[in-house]
Amino acid sequence: MKPLIHPRLLNSYFDDPCLFVRIMYEKRAILFDLGNIHSLKPSELYKITDVFVTHTHMDHFIGFDTLLRGILRREVPLNIYGPTSVLYCIQGKLRGYTWNLIEDYPTRINVFTFNGRYLTHSIFSAKNRFKKQTLSRSESNGLLLQNTIFTVRAVKLDHSIPCLAYSLEEKYHINIDKALLTSKGLSVGPWLNDFKKIIREHADHDRQSVKIGDKDVQISEISDIARITRGQKISYATDIAITPKNIAGLIGLIKDSDIFFCEAYFLEKDRERAIERSHLTAKTAGATAKKAGVKKLELMHFSPKYSDCPDRVLDEAMREFHR
Repeated sequence: MKPLIHPRLLNSYFDDPCLFVRIMYEKRAILFDLGNIHSLKPSELYKITDVFVTHTHMDHFIGFDTLLRGILRREVPLNIYGPTSVLYCIQGKLRGYTWNLIEDYPTRINVFTFNGRYLTHSIFSAKNRFKKQTLSRSESNGLLLQNTIFTVRAVKLDHSIPCLAYSLEEKYHINIDKALLTSKGLSVGPWLNDFKKIIREHADHDRQSVKIGDKDVQISEISDIARITRGQKISYATDIAITPKNIAGLIGLIKDSDIFFCEAYFLEKDRERAIERSHLTAKTAGATAKKAGVKKLELMHFSPKYSDCPDRVLDEAMREFHR
């Protein structure tokens, strides 16, 4: 099975946590957190359509200017999700520049803030020099984004300030039965992407057709080559206080994730410091992932105090995870 969702951490254990997610066969990519993103190529920046910010401490948000410059003049809007603070921070960032020559730019920034109960949608548009407009406010159970390919959910947690954790879940995965494909006299090609897109986007896909070479073929004639399986689920959480409420909320969100990207800021021996700074220990990260039935745990965001011994952090978390 070729995965559709390809996540990769951009920085080292001791640098800004930031997860880049490429969506295969789609001209789009996703970011979780917006810290230092200078390692991204211009072509990768340009593909980013959705950004999910946990909170707006500098190491999670300083990349906003880099991203804005990379997508300025783009037709496709940029969507940014986060706690309430993200709206004020974006507004402040935009006010830091002069925008007197951009009214003909197509740039739009949609900002969606989630406070644990309500989702508020605001927009900043180049045509009115990035002045804020609030469009809607509606109740939300944590569902932030839903399209034909995946959904993104959030839970509000605590880091001495509101902080969001996220899960991205592919609705389902479409595999192709290569033996059956061959038996029908068909070959692998770009048409398969169109075939999969039709299945995802049309409830009545059997009535649709796909172009294979110079022929229009009814989906109903070849639909049996598709094998529908469970989609991928990845989760992302960082900067979380060790409290029963936080851990319970996080477990509910990340349950059965294929990959869980999680901070491991302190060692358990420094648990008091972790509590004081509202961070997880490596042991807590591993135990939480284990309890949630996570398949793979990827660690990030270590305290600089362990720069000479990162293996100790990894070992502590993985002992709990594989217990």
